[in-house]
Formats: sequence, structure tokens, C-alpha cells
Amino acid sequence: MTYASDPLRRPAAGEEPDPAPRGGRRDTHGDERPAARALRLGLTALVTLALLYGAFRLYLEGLALLGALFLAVAVGVAVIFSLSRFYAARFIFPGVAAVLIFVAFPMAYTIWIGFTNYSSLNLLTYERAQDYLLARGSVDAETEQPFLVAPDGDAFRIWLPESGLLSAPVPLDDAVEEEAALSPAEEPAALLERRDAIALRGGLQTLSLTTPEGVILVNAGLRTFASVTPTYRLAEDGVLVRTEDGATLTPDQSRGFYVTEAGETVPPGWRVAVGLQNFERIFQSRGIREPIAAIFLWTVIFAAASVVGTFAIGLALAVVLQWPHLSFKPLYRILLILPYAVPAFISILVFRGLFNQNFGEINLILGALFGIRPDWFSDPILARTMILVVNIWLGYPYMMLIGMGFLQAVPEDHKKAAALEGASALRVFFTITLPQILPPFLPLLIASFAFNFNNLVVILLLTRGLPDMPGTIVPAGQTDILASFTYRIAFSDSLQQFGLAGAITLLIFVLVAGLSYANFVAMRRAGRRPS
Repeated sequence: MTYASDPLRRPAAGEEPDPAPRGGRRDTHGDERPAARALRLGLTALVTLALLYGAFRLYLEGLALLGALFLAVAVGVAVIFSLSRFYAARFIFPGVAAVLIFVAFPMAYTIWIGFTNYSSLNLLTYERAQDYLLARGSVDAETEQPFLVAPDGDAFRIWLPESGLLSAPVPLDDAVEEEAALSPAEEPAALLERRDAIALRGGLQTLSLTTPEGVILVNAGLRTFASVTPTYRLAEDGVLVRTEDGATLTPDQSRGFYVTEAGETVPPGWRVAVGLQNFERIFQSRGIREPIAAIFLWTVIFAAASVVGTFAIGLALAVVLQWPHLSFKPLYRILLILPYAVPAFISILVFRGLFNQNFGEINLILGALFGIRPDWFSDPILARTMILVVNIWLGYPYMMLIGMGFLQAVPEDHKKAAALEGASALRVFFTITLPQILPPFLPLLIASFAFNFNNLVVILLLTRGLPDMPGTIVPAGQTDILASFTYRIAFSDSLQQFGLAGAITLLIFVLVAGLSYANFVAMRRAGRRPS
């Protein structure tokens, strides 16, 4: 064994010590076998090529920013995994890349949407919205006639049986606009079935037929060709002129719509940056500001009550299960962990049936015992109480499991000493046990608060935010939290106001971060406070 292969062995007398590389570190990668190096470089090349291809495809689809992110990751993979000097970075780079692609980019994109007018009416780009309006037209009923498609080698012919006209061969390629002349002819021997002709609708929609009289016919539906007069024609500066009466549509880039001479918008619109308009709507519009304030207050109450309830019940059960004289502890543990083992959505749907106002078991029992049938889903207070009960039921097993582990770390000597001094079990818990387990519990309690602040699953599956709030201009319910309220604006509202939802999402992010930090500071100070 040489000194170079055994760095712990001291050099013998007269033996030169192994020189350290520049920087004082020994090169631990120089002994990499050629086969392993070739395999590493080959995998690096394959991953880099795959990322470059993904970046190219994203750029072609119009997602230039995401394509640039993939390009940056590809460059990082090529450099870090091919050069030995970046060996340490190989263990960190995959996690950093995953955070950039799956966390940072979606968050940044959502925040950016909050500064745009993105909605169901503003989904397109300016060019596509313009093309859509230019494609509108009115069909001349006098020229409309059915058609059939006849195969002709690798091409096709269009047969108009009413006028006895047959087109020249066309490939019906939907990627190329084709023109074909019609001429009198006999009916072709072979004609495609209607379902086979419909399969060629992409090429048919780009086909123009010219009759012997010079009339241009285009595809007017799945069964007919007709002369179509465009509703608008394009003038200078993007202005659209209506062919019927000469009225104009002017593009308004500040609003993302074409606007009539009377100032009315004409959908579809396109995405534009609107600055702080969405935030101004949130704080200035009474129909949005008031429900947001009420929903924010309920969200804080819901998150705080869920944390307190799950922590109190879970820790109490953990203390009971730690009692040495308790029999059948394994059975109790299994039964108490069941709500955590069953998927949450199944438990929520089961509770939705149990709380059913007419046929639920809970109302049947209350009706038989006390003669009452609460309106769990109609009364706002009862609906919120029901949500808290279900959420605490779903969350207490987690706190119980963590509490059982923390309780085992509390020294028994402290408890015994306090008991010898005459302290009751309750006093021992609050003066010795709780102060010792609360500091390690703090991060979990803060994480639980942040989770419940955005816990829209229990809201959507149990009440869907109902009952609705009166007098709002956006969908808002008495049991909505900010997350479910944002979800309904973005995906349940008929307008699908993604921009407004993005602005609310940014506010939620700031609020959760601020509240979590404030809770962390307050609870850390409470944990350090001498008893």
C-alpha cells in the first residue's frame, strides 16, 4: 500500500510526502475508472440533450420563459456533471433545479398573472384574437350546398352533387391553404363515407373552391360549402372595419379588447399587463373587499382553532396512552390512528353523509334524543362548526403520534421529584412536561397553521364554501377560506378571473409568511420564558 492510497499512514524516513493539490485538498476524483467516466459523460449528454429538446419545444409552443429555464438547467447539468471541479455541486444541483422548475417558477408565474387581465375572456394573444374576429363571416344561403369527398390517389376531389361540379385534386393538408377550381363533371365512382370525410375536416377548412362563374366557396360546416362574406376586414394600425356598415373596432392595448365606437368591448380579448388594477379592485370594490375581509377573519380562526384543537386532543390522548397502567394500549393506538390511515377525502365524504340534514345519522340521533335537526349546511355558524369538527378529527392523530414520541424524551426523574414534593399530575404536566415538549413542537405547530390556512380540500369536499354570502360580485361563501375563495374565482366563476385570483394568491402568500413568522417569534419567546 502506498502513501497516496492511505492518507492516514505517516511517510517513512526518506519518503517524500504526497503533495496536496492546489487549495490544500486532495483530488478524490482522479482515480475514477475510464468506464465509469464514460458512463457518467454519456448519461450527462443524454440528459442535457433531453433538456435542450424540451426547451426547444417549449419555445415553439410560445412558453419562452419556461424554455429559458429548461435551457439554464441543461447548461447546469452539462457543466456540473462533466467537470470534476464541481463534484460537490452534483449533490445539490438536482434539488435546486427541482425547486426552480416546480416551486419557484409556478409561484413567480402565479404572481405575474396577478398583474395581468388574464381571464376566460382574455385567454388569447393579440394576434390570435385578431385572427378569430377576421375569421367571422356570414354564409350566403343561396350558394350553400352539400358536398362529398372522392379519393383520387394520394389526393382528394370535392363533389357538389346539386350543381354537378367536381374540383381538381387537392391533398387536403390542414397545414397549407389550398385552392381548387370546380368544373362540370359526372359523379365520381368512389365516394368517402361521411365519417371518413369528417376526419378530413382540418384540410377542408383551409380549402377554397372557385366555381366557373368565379364565386369562391369555402367550408361552411361539416356538410356544406358556401360563399362566406367576412364580417370584418383589417385596416391600418390593427383597426377592424365591419363590411356591412363600415363600423370600426379599435384595439385597446390597455384593456386587452377590441372596442367599438361606443366604447363597448368585443370578446375575445387578449392578455395584457394591467399593473395594480387587480389589487385596486380588491381594496376599492366593496363587493370584493367586504367578503375578503370576512373570509380572511374566518381563515385565521379556522387555522388557529384547528391547530389548538388537534394539538390539545392529540397531546391529551398521547398522555393517556403513555399511562403505564392502561390495558389494551396497542388496540387503542390502532383505533385512534385510523383517521390518519384512511385517505382524507374518503373521511370527508363520509362526514358529508353523516351531517346530511335530512338523512344523516347525526341528525337522526339528535332528532330521536332531543327532537332537533340542525341545518348543518345552511346555517353559517353550524357549517363552520361542522368544518372545525371534521378538520380536528382528521388532524389529531398526527399530533398524537408526535406527542407520544416527545413525551418519551421527558426525564421521569423530574416527574417523580415533583410528585414527591406533593405536586398533582395536572401541575406536573403543565410545569414540567409541557415546557419541555413545547419547543420541539413549535415548528410542527407553525407548519400546521400554514397548512390549515390553505386547506381548501376539506372546504371544497365538505361544503364547497356554502352557504353563499349575499351582496358579492364574486363567488364567496360563509365557509370559504382564502384558498377556496381564490379557487372559486379562478375555476368556478363563469368569467374565470385568473388575474384577480393571482393577486389574491400573492396576498395570501404574504399573509401566511407574516403570520407564520409572527407565530414563530411569539412561540419561541414563550418557550424561552422561565417558568
